Amino acid sequence: MRRVAQAAGAADYRDRTMPALPGSRVSLRQAGYALGAFGALVVVGTVGFALINDESVFDALYRTVITVYTAGLVGAPDTFASKLFTLVLVVWGVGIFLYVFGLVIELTIGGTLSGAWEQRRMERRLAELEDHVIICGFGRVGRRAAKEFTDLGVPFVVLDLGEEAMARARQARLPLVEGSGTSDEELEQAGIMHARALIASADSDVDNLYVTLSARAKRPDMFIVARTSTRDAAEKLRLAGANRVVQPYATAGLNMANLVLKPQVADFLDIVTTAGGPMPELRFEEIVVIDGCRQCGRSLRDVNVQETTGAVIIALRKRDGAFDVTPAPDTVLEKGDILIGAGTVEEITRLEALFAA
Repeated sequence: MRRVAQAAGAADYRDRTMPALPGSRVSLRQAGYALGAFGALVVVGTVGFALINDESVFDALYRTVITVYTAGLVGAPDTFASKLFTLVLVVWGVGIFLYVFGLVIELTIGGTLSGAWEQRRMERRLAELEDHVIICGFGRVGRRAAKEFTDLGVPFVVLDLGEEAMARARQARLPLVEGSGTSDEELEQAGIMHARALIASADSDVDNLYVTLSARAKRPDMFIVARTSTRDAAEKLRLAGANRVVQPYATAGLNMANLVLKPQVADFLDIVTTAGGPMPELRFEEIVVIDGCRQCGRSLRDVNVQETTGAVIIALRKRDGAFDVTPAPDTVLEKGDILIGAGTVEEITRLEALFAA
């Protein structure tokens, strides 16, 4: 039986575009403040020394820079006014130095410590993942899949090495592994040995082929869905071990044709198959008839699903892959059969309990 697990990703995932990197960041405004303060110091010091000591502009500029650089220890002035003005410049310069020093500390030490803490936190989250989905490729297709998983409460981890993709994942605070998914080490870091499925959704057919081959070699029993743009690549992905192959452009064309020919049917299917849509109370679920299940070997009439649970069986898929969209009441349920049920959350829960081992 396939159940919905608790989400390990961010519950408030959205398709954001602005990156958020771990650690402290020094803004351009803060750097501008420091540069502006130093420029004002030089101008004020030059004008002040030129007036107080009756010096040329160049000599006054030289005295200002030397005074700030040496904190007033070289070329001490003779007059009281010049000494007082030098003292002001020194204090002003020291203040700017401390401000800049603080920015440097924030940028280096603060960012390093925060980044290390973020890395350890991410490693703990990845280690705790179980029965999750690995999304290899966080482009438009991968982000849409992540949004659906988040709405359904299905845990997942993102695996990508593109700067934009990683920035989006970090912004949404999603479990992230940096890599393409073609190496065993990257897949193991993403928890492939405990994952329920993998989605190869990179923009490159070649990358998706390598990901599928690597994942199938590690987990012969894993359910793999791969994206491709051509029919030839789709056949190669099936040979590589993908259970399902999706061609987004072909699917989009089919949906557009259905919207023209059967707009109401297409709208209804889109609504009821989208998590968090206008009809969140209606759910579809797959119920696998497993060995030892109480209903295995019984007919649909004897099980009496609708009266017992309130859910409706809309289709039955036999072990040979054939679909029966109108299963007869006398149809006997066998091990490996998959029931497609529809109903509210409560009705689906009762349906799952009915077919529990």
